[in-house]
Amino acid sequence: MDFTFTEEQQMLLDTTRRFIAKDYSFETRRKIRETSPEGFSREVWQGLADLGLLSLNVPEEDGGLGGGAIETMLAMNAIGEGLLLEPYLQSAVLATKAIATLGDEQQRAELLPALAAGEKIAALAHDEHGTRYDWRAVETRAWPVGDGYVLTGHKSVIPHGTSADLLLITARLASIGAQGPLAIFAVPRDLPGLQLSSYATVDGVRAADIALNQVFVPATALLDAAADTEAKLEEILDAGLAAICAEAVGALDKLLAATVEYARNRKQFGQPIGKFQALQHRMADMVLHIEQARSMSYLAAVRCADPDVETRRRAMSAAKVVIGQACRFVGQQAVQLHGGMGVTDELDVSHYFKRLMAIEMQFGSTDQHLELYAAQLG
Repeated sequence: MDFTFTEEQQMLLDTTRRFIAKDYSFETRRKIRETSPEGFSREVWQGLADLGLLSLNVPEEDGGLGGGAIETMLAMNAIGEGLLLEPYLQSAVLATKAIATLGDEQQRAELLPALAAGEKIAALAHDEHGTRYDWRAVETRAWPVGDGYVLTGHKSVIPHGTSADLLLITARLASIGAQGPLAIFAVPRDLPGLQLSSYATVDGVRAADIALNQVFVPATALLDAAADTEAKLEEILDAGLAAICAEAVGALDKLLAATVEYARNRKQFGQPIGKFQALQHRMADMVLHIEQARSMSYLAAVRCADPDVETRRRAMSAAKVVIGQACRFVGQQAVQLHGGMGVTDELDVSHYFKRLMAIEMQFGSTDQHLELYAAQLG
């Protein structure tokens, strides 16, 4: 299979890397994390919009670039290398694809240009407490009332939930004694009855738990009631899974580079520790894990929109398993090879390690996808 990128794709990757290298050093990231109440920089977010990265998943007919999974993969590679705190995955990938896929003409015209320009941020509020990675387990309910719906329920650990202007909330359409199909509602963050609790996650990202206490939304907030929302949501989540796999590869590459550089400069017993054969073997194993992860990231990008659902599910689970194993192995080896300083806040290695650990648990853990893959083979 030919993995050569087109000239436009390579330009996208190079441009994003240059922007991050110029405007997003590790010290800049640290300052943003420590001083921004939102946990990210609006200035950097506008810079991503000016590069066209926020319009990457907006269809051409809606005024966007109409990029696909490969273009998203390349952008996420660079974002992983830079360890960006900005809500690219949540807003520019998941939420944008949800609106582009399920929104009607008026909803797309109103929301997509604002998201592409960086004027609005949206977040997909789907995960709930106790679901154990079962994305179909949605307890939030939408009760039809008058000319709208009343939402009740809770959402858990929604990245950038308190910064989003718009929350795309998943709920089961319900009536007395009945549970209906899955639906997605575009809900402004400041509606009465909607309560958010903000906190920092282990990787430095701001997340929120959301309580929906009889939140009334008009019928126009419902994204395409005629669609098979559950099937569409699975496609959207698979696109997000492929994107986060690409982010992991970018972070893994930077972690390996930092470890090799440290091994060249750190001396023990009068010579660089990189000359010790046992440590060379460890770094060689890191390279093998990363190259396997890169190949599976390509597979995820190619298969995340496959209309053959079973083929897609196997490919996505396989990619998440291999990349999850690489996140854990490479992260642990990098920390150990750096010694005690590998876990200090002053060194970027510890931050890459924490982000990789968070990635391993998102969109289903390594163990869960291993079980899914085995069940699909059986």
